[in-house]
Order: sequence, then C-alpha cells, then structure tokens
Amino acid sequence: MKIYTRKGDNGSTGVFGGKREPKNGARIECIGTLDEVNSTIGLLRAKLGANHEWQPNLHRIQKDFMDMMSHLARPSDTHKENPNPRPTDGATFCETWIDALENAMSSPSDYFLLPGGNEVSALCHVCRTQVRRGERALFSLVDEDPDCVEEYITAYINRLSDLFFTLARAEMDKHGVAEEKWNLFLYKRKKKR
Repeated sequence: MKIYTRKGDNGSTGVFGGKREPKNGARIECIGTLDEVNSTIGLLRAKLGANHEWQPNLHRIQKDFMDMMSHLARPSDTHKENPNPRPTDGATFCETWIDALENAMSSPSDYFLLPGGNEVSALCHVCRTQVRRGERALFSLVDEDPDCVEEYITAYINRLSDLFFTLARAEMDKHGVAEEKWNLFLYKRKKKR
C-alpha cells in the first residue's frame, strides 16, 4: 500500500466512519497540534538518552497521545468502537509524577519563569507551550462536537502542561542551573499581603 492517496489534495482528510473533514477544521487542527506535541516529546526522549529515568513515563504519554488522537478522530455521531484502551487516569498519573518531582527539588515553584535553562529544560518548555496550544484547539473541538471529547482528555491535557513546567524545573534543579524568575504567582502574591 502506498503512503499517499491523493484524496487530501482538495483540503479535506478522512476521519473514522468514512467522513471527510476540512484540514483547517477544529478536529484536524486539534489532532494535528497534539501530534506535534507527541513529536516534540519524541525529540525530548531522544535528547535524554535511552536509559534516562523519565523514559518510561514519557513513553507512556506518547502512547496515550496516540490513543487520545484516535478517540478525537471519531466524530460523536460515529458509533465505531475504539479498540484502544483509554488512558482515563492520565491526570492522576501527571499529578503523581509532578508531586514526586517537586518533593525531590530543592525549592518550591513560586514564580513564573523565563523558558530556558539548558537544552532539555528549554525543550520541556516547548512541550509545555505546545500542550497549551493543543488545549486551546481541544476546546475549539469541544465547541464544535461536545460529545466527542470526554472529560478525561481535557483533564489529562490540562495537567500535561503543568507536568512539562515541572520537568523543566526538575532538569534545572538536577544540574544546578539557576531559574530566571519573572513574577511571583498571583496566588502567592495575595498570600504575602
């Protein structure tokens, strides 16, 4: 089978159920952005090396992305069963990893930070910002097809940006790279008053 079909030359693409949707529509924009995040996580994993302690968790996230994209490619009026297991515990998985990372760091997260630090930390921030873009695209899809997007997906995607922020901090903390602080988090400022 050839990789190209020529069916998308007119600006549409196929989704589950045999329908075609515009390539600039909310569903395809969302799936495409999440695919971009998944590719960047692949780049992060390549930079880390095969034996890095983050590899198993990042590998799981990549597989979960594939499952979520598959789910989102099914319009709500398509009743085809999804053969892939759904990563319904994704938000909890992220929270558990965030808590473990924060407990191992030398200082709490009280500030907005300038993205950077070292190459791995900066790449974690790229993942974080791509996840945020994916989240915005996800809610455009929710507006268009609310029954297509289950709550576990929105919660998981929301938590992933927090996770990548924490991974960036953990990488800097591990290597003694100073954080470039911008502003204290708003809720922290209110507590100091």
